[in-house]
Amino acid sequence: MAISLQKGQKVNLSKENAGLNRVIVALGWDEAQQKRGFFAPKPQPIDCDASAILTQNGKLLTKDDVVYFGNLRHYTNAVQHMGDNLTGAGVGDDEQIIIELASVPSQYDKIIFVVNIYQAYKRNQHFGMIQNAFIRLVDGRTNTEICRYNLTDNYSNMTAVIFGEVYRYNGEWKFNAIGQGTTDDGLGTLIKRFM
Repeated sequence: MAISLQKGQKVNLSKENAGLNRVIVALGWDEAQQKRGFFAPKPQPIDCDASAILTQNGKLLTKDDVVYFGNLRHYTNAVQHMGDNLTGAGVGDDEQIIIELASVPSQYDKIIFVVNIYQAYKRNQHFGMIQNAFIRLVDGRTNTEICRYNLTDNYSNMTAVIFGEVYRYNGEWKFNAIGQGTTDDGLGTLIKRFM
């Protein structure tokens, strides 16, 4: 049975799921219905982009350690982004990132999952216009959901969210539900938080 997490809560992935090697990190969101005037133009769809940031001692050392729609596979093959969803339309997962835990080199201690709105400032969009946002971890062997974290805070005027992180501690893999909103203008600005 999947664990439903609250902000700041942690779960031990290794202990609860013996032999876990492949984790599917699935992220999803829906665009909230916006009120607009009769003659107002139809707004552009909100394009959210999920990314994974691999850190060493909590720091991003090179841009090669960012896996996103422009770099779908980490050079170690340990982390793979499954492709960009431009609208978030439909039910279920919008973007997925697969982690091969045994293949993550020992120098990496964290894999941080972030979502930013593409061209948020230019399009005048923010996470207050998003609803039903979540991150869930799935056991890649059985397609069984391990845990889920639904974002419930008010993210109005936030253009990016640090959803959570998978991290290694004393030889075990754990997940931390973060849910921190930011006003960073795109992934290039957001990754500077980890440098």
